[in-house]
Amino acid sequence: MLEELLSKTPLGKAYPNLLVGTESGDDAAVYRLNDQQAVVASTDFFSPIVDDPYDFGRIAATNAISDVYAMGATPIFALALVGMPLGKLPVDAMQQILAGGQSVCDAAGIPIAGGHSVDMPEPIYGLVALGLVHPDRVKRNDRARAGDVLILGKALGIGIMGAALKKGELHDKAYRQMLETTTQLNTAGVALAELPGVHAMTDVTGFGLLGHLLEICRGAKLRAEIAFDAVPVLSEALPLVKNGFATGASDRNWSGVANHVVLPPGMPEWQKKLLCDPQTSGGLLVACDRDSAPRVLEIFRQQGFNHARAIGSLNPGSATIDVT
Repeated sequence: MLEELLSKTPLGKAYPNLLVGTESGDDAAVYRLNDQQAVVASTDFFSPIVDDPYDFGRIAATNAISDVYAMGATPIFALALVGMPLGKLPVDAMQQILAGGQSVCDAAGIPIAGGHSVDMPEPIYGLVALGLVHPDRVKRNDRARAGDVLILGKALGIGIMGAALKKGELHDKAYRQMLETTTQLNTAGVALAELPGVHAMTDVTGFGLLGHLLEICRGAKLRAEIAFDAVPVLSEALPLVKNGFATGASDRNWSGVANHVVLPPGMPEWQKKLLCDPQTSGGLLVACDRDSAPRVLEIFRQQGFNHARAIGSLNPGSATIDVT
């Protein structure tokens, strides 16, 4: 649907300083200011996925800033986007949402310098996030090379946990794990952008691992091979997905990639659900040469991304994903 909506959108070819626009479905727009600086801009907002307003604000802000890190940029400031159901939600609840977002921006070292609010039937919150990067260090999602290793920075399972939460089946330990990963800023993107061997980068969010990996494959015209057993999965999400918890979005994600994915015979349905599970504030997906892979993993682990794993590789061929 998104591809169809954007099919007649101009690609910005008349603007030579627009380094990244809508042409590759990348995480953020990038505009060159001069030979040393490019500005990175992205926006993201949604309605609450958890009941606690402060936690919701933290998750939404972390998710929005992630797109800046995914381009290899350092965030510089943000603008808040707020939908307020006037007369239906206590003012204190909206204040807690804003406070949660502010706490994440404080952790990222950036101010919330303004924003926009509007009366809405339900609350929404998010950010316009802006950053700076050297034009030569922009990490697009369509520059991967044959032979690259694929490394995923965070474990999967957020959508599955969200589905369990909506049904009142997410216990405290699982909620804490969900909150820990969704509020972990993808700060590793800045250091990864400095590595010449890192060729492409994106973050895994609403389209799931397979959806965002397919974007990399299409952009680079390569074939991906991933091993399911190598894909990191949140420990508390695993029993939930095996017991049937999943979002409707995972089925839609599968519909969007099914013609380009080869699954092993007899693969359990729950494994397919995990690979298509929509992530909120998911991990960075990195394509790098083999010599750089140990350093990429070291950067992830130095910054607290303990689930980071090499999950596969990219090879010559059509835009297809083989799962083993």
